[in-house]
Amino acid sequence: MNSVARQRLWSSVAVNGALIMFAAAALAPLVWMLLVSFMRPGEASHFPPPWWPTEPTLHNYRELFLRAGMGRYLLNSFIIATGVMLISVLLNTLAGYAFAKLRFKGRERTFRALLAALVIPAQVAMMPLFLLLKQMGLVNTYFGAMVTGLASVFGIFLVRQYARSLPDELLEAARIDGAGEARIFFQIVLPALRPILVTLAIFAFLGAWNDFMWPLIVLSDQTMQTLPVALANLSREHVQDNELMMAGAVVTVIPVLVLFLVLQRYYLQGLLVGSVKG
Repeated sequence: MNSVARQRLWSSVAVNGALIMFAAAALAPLVWMLLVSFMRPGEASHFPPPWWPTEPTLHNYRELFLRAGMGRYLLNSFIIATGVMLISVLLNTLAGYAFAKLRFKGRERTFRALLAALVIPAQVAMMPLFLLLKQMGLVNTYFGAMVTGLASVFGIFLVRQYARSLPDELLEAARIDGAGEARIFFQIVLPALRPILVTLAIFAFLGAWNDFMWPLIVLSDQTMQTLPVALANLSREHVQDNELMMAGAVVTVIPVLVLFLVLQRYYLQGLLVGSVKG
């Protein structure tokens, strides 16, 4: 082996070794969280903290679902996150396509105004929005909890940048053949936007699933609470029960982790193709 090949080999080993170390450091807290969730109450409080449960048990998960009502909160989060994902994908795609391909007066000025709204913190609008929903009777409803995620400037921008790569000739040919705008959108545009739609759906689902502040404000009924809010309330009631808290964290993290791993290929494809074509 010559010196150049040996240098490349050592460089590859060093780079891969560093990546493995960083990956291990990132995964270690998640692995420990999973292992602690199978420990008996009080076992994780020892010093130094144990890595492996001496007698693995499902006691913490039984406590969560049988006594803490975690199944209800899990269902609430799933309903809200799924509703936000479906509606936001439709609304953001409609708006993004309109800003990319449809010509109307004030299009560019309106889009720039939307981009300027990105600098305004979302918390500023929470109180006015809550008062508006209260007047409409939407407090303590699933739809009220979905409102903040139904449309986003980032989602519109993401779809617009990707939709700009669609050939204008394809859309014009469809119009010449007599296709209406609705048919063009659902039969031509949506299939072409599939990679970015999956990416947008993942963003919307994760944002709604992990949201804590807005559900805490708009859902005062305990039976309507989502997983993050329920987990925070549970931590106040069982502040010393680390094993139960870790089991609750696992229940919160696993669904979104599985969703991301299943759709990872489409998610990365949407980001990479959008970055090349945008």
